[in-house]
Amino acid sequence: MSVTLSNITSIVTSSMNSTERMNTSPVTCRPGDALFTSVNSSSLTPLQVFGVAYAYLHGYISICVCLFGFMANMANIIVLTRKNMISSTNFILTWLAIADLFTMLDYFPFAVHFYILKDVDLPPLFTRGYGWICFLLFHGSFSICCHTIAIWLTIALAIFRFLYIWFPTRGSTLCSLDHAKKVIVVIIVSTIIFTIPNVIANDFDFVNVCEKTINTTNTSTVIYKREKIYKWKLRQENAFFQFNESLNFFVQASLMKIIPCIMLTLLTILLVVAMHRAYKRRMALKNKGKKEDSDKHNEHNRTTLMLLAVVVLFLITELPQGIMTILNIVDIERFYESVYMPLGDLFDITALCNNAINFVLYCTMSTQFRETFRQTFCSCCPKIRPGWRKMGVAHAERNGATVTTTHV
Repeated sequence: MSVTLSNITSIVTSSMNSTERMNTSPVTCRPGDALFTSVNSSSLTPLQVFGVAYAYLHGYISICVCLFGFMANMANIIVLTRKNMISSTNFILTWLAIADLFTMLDYFPFAVHFYILKDVDLPPLFTRGYGWICFLLFHGSFSICCHTIAIWLTIALAIFRFLYIWFPTRGSTLCSLDHAKKVIVVIIVSTIIFTIPNVIANDFDFVNVCEKTINTTNTSTVIYKREKIYKWKLRQENAFFQFNESLNFFVQASLMKIIPCIMLTLLTILLVVAMHRAYKRRMALKNKGKKEDSDKHNEHNRTTLMLLAVVVLFLITELPQGIMTILNIVDIERFYESVYMPLGDLFDITALCNNAINFVLYCTMSTQFRETFRQTFCSCCPKIRPGWRKMGVAHAERNGATVTTTHV
């Protein structure tokens, strides 16, 4: 149903209204021409019916999430790059926000054209515009690249935090800013390289469409109209493209779905264990009367908890797709069409929500982020307005009686 953050999918013809476009003269359908016909809804499974129904809402929900994500990720980038926020962890979070921002910048026009402004007489992801089919091919690879970068940045973030907690004496050296920069470069370059098979595999074609309509002057006469419609296709012309298609499927399934899900699951468990170990260490310091060291450990634990929330949200988003990918391999045709395809738009919106929600996590779980955000965007609004003081209560005795007054 969607050219998604997961992958470009095959085109499925859904129920179309073919009575809205009329022609004044009959046109004969030639061999090879396509005729859009309605699909009987009774032949669809309940999951496919849900997919078709949700598709009408998906575009509107997506642009709302994207608009919020634009502002949220821009705020993340601005705040995390302030001088007092510079650290290896925040540097990774900055690039995570950049990847999320580009994902939404790419998805916004896709949702507007192929969902909200889609021609009602065309199947999903068909278009009459040559420029839009080129954009569709770009979107199919660029969105995968950005989303994959975000996944591996989250994995790197979890690894850095685990090393920092588990090795308190060497953590700052292992997780230095220079190491974070090198890891980010490796992730971006590697992801671009691994996306190349997807770029090669995707192509477009056009079909001459015979559109069945009813003559308004004579309802018993069936006429046709031919026009050129662009569609996406896989390149399978020779052995090279067939090998590239298999390679692309392997890369997408393993490096972009299954392996990240396994690593996110393991790292979530390791972070929980590391946090428990750090908590015991903090309590030991507190019992020894070392309150300053105990408070320092407590601050590190709050930061770890926030980063753990980021990792868990990614895991919740990616794990269902990883499981679906494994089931796809087992029964690729029936499962793909009956289960994976109808849930494509739902997978997209969960990924978009995950891309936009980090700002909320930072604001609710990081005092330093909130304070830096206030100083950056709300510096003109001081905490206490000048000329105003808190109200107080004064007590005095007058002629043996107590008099209570208030002042500001």
